[in-house]
Amino acid sequence: MPKLNSKQASLYAALAFILTIILSIFFQGSAISLSGLLIVIFLSVFVTGKQSTIVASVISVFVVLTFSFLTIYNSKNIELVTQFFFILFLILFTTVITLYIKQLLMHIQFDESHMTSLFENATEGIILTNSKGSIVLVNPAAAKMFAYDVDELVGNPVEVLLPTRYRAGHVQLRDGFYHKPKNRDMGSGRDLFAQRKDGTNFPVEVSLSHYKQKEETYVIAFVVDITHRKEIERSMLQQREQLEKVTNDIRKLNAELEAKVEERTIILKEALQRLEQSQVELSEALDKERQLNEIKSRFVSMASHEFRTPLSTVLSSVSLLAKYTTSEDQPKRDRHIDKIRGSVKHLNDLLEDFLSLDKLDEGKVGAQFGEFNLHEWVHDTVEEMKGLIKHGQHIEYTHEGEDMAYSDKKLVKNILINLISNAIKFSPDNGTINIKSSIKNDTARISVKDEGIGISEEDQKHLFSSFFRGKNAINIQGTGLGLHIVKHYLDLISGSIDLCSHLNKGTTFTITIPVNKNNNGEDNFSY
Repeated sequence: MPKLNSKQASLYAALAFILTIILSIFFQGSAISLSGLLIVIFLSVFVTGKQSTIVASVISVFVVLTFSFLTIYNSKNIELVTQFFFILFLILFTTVITLYIKQLLMHIQFDESHMTSLFENATEGIILTNSKGSIVLVNPAAAKMFAYDVDELVGNPVEVLLPTRYRAGHVQLRDGFYHKPKNRDMGSGRDLFAQRKDGTNFPVEVSLSHYKQKEETYVIAFVVDITHRKEIERSMLQQREQLEKVTNDIRKLNAELEAKVEERTIILKEALQRLEQSQVELSEALDKERQLNEIKSRFVSMASHEFRTPLSTVLSSVSLLAKYTTSEDQPKRDRHIDKIRGSVKHLNDLLEDFLSLDKLDEGKVGAQFGEFNLHEWVHDTVEEMKGLIKHGQHIEYTHEGEDMAYSDKKLVKNILINLISNAIKFSPDNGTINIKSSIKNDTARISVKDEGIGISEEDQKHLFSSFFRGKNAINIQGTGLGLHIVKHYLDLISGSIDLCSHLNKGTTFTITIPVNKNNNGEDNFSY
């Protein structure tokens, strides 16, 4: 159908209308002469708007009605009336068909306009090729992308847009695609390049689709220039590499810092350990100094009392002996001689304690293990100690279990002498001292129980320290070394000592000694 504009269509319609009126005037007896009005209505298709068709239809109806009235009025011909009605029907039918065709044309023109706008204004390059690979259509965006005019590309093979090194191989790929065509989305993971008119290459993304028309396959290629994206990706890649480098440098620096921190931490820890050790040593030194001062103080107090009292007694007794010159004064002389003898013995015991302590501190005392009868040994020691009991005092001794023991009997005797002498010393007259011994499961136990003044809980903590004496024993002779020496003796034979005491109710000391040859610690001591 030829394309006419509105003015041309209006002109042709006017000419057809005039020609139809003239023919109808000259051929009044024929209604067929009015059929030219159908052409007038049909030509309104090319005039914009529905109004032109409706106007043409109304005028045509008016003309037909006018001619039919004049004709029927003059001739009364029924056949002509029928023809006029048929012409009216054709006019109405043509009007409806024309309006329908006009609406279809408007839709087609609208769609064509939009498709043209879409094709012309698309920002992506659009290239249409036929089954031979020749370019059929190119939109302005594609022509601008490749730096060609549209006319320069139409009719050329699509390979003209590819880099020269890929053109030969692309023909085979293109033929394979046309043989088995399938759509391919944009960004399918391929690195594609195109070539501009000036021969420069640039990266692109291509999406392919196809359709068939009149048994011929057409391929639509949508092309996007991704040069800017690739530059951004390269920039991001460089930045990532730089970031990784910086990260590695930071990681390396952190590792070095951690190593230095760890090194400094170790040095600091060692310094803190040395400081703590120094503090411990200083604390120990202070404790030792404090203990030495306490021992010194106790020793001075003990020596001033324990040495001065017997010496004063000796001095006063010697002075009194000089006054008793007659034989009648012999009982008095004997009494003072006994006092002198007792005081000298007391001084000798003091010196023995000091010598024993000195030997123990210097490691000159060792254990000499051997087998002996514990029952007989304790019994003999008790009998020896009975000579020291006070008026009315008596000692009770019992033994249970086996008799034979393996230990240092001399040290055991020294321990017993010290414990029994303390029991005698701190017990009142007429008091009873109970001594028990037993051997069971290769272990010997010996307990010494008195009914004396007892030991307070506060004093029990320091009872085995050197020169320590309980607050309630200040007026009783003693050096405060006995139990300290006992503890050393027990250590030499792997023994232990326990006590149970209550003030004014008495004290019980219990020593425990291993008496088996295999576990008495004999190999741990030198002689």
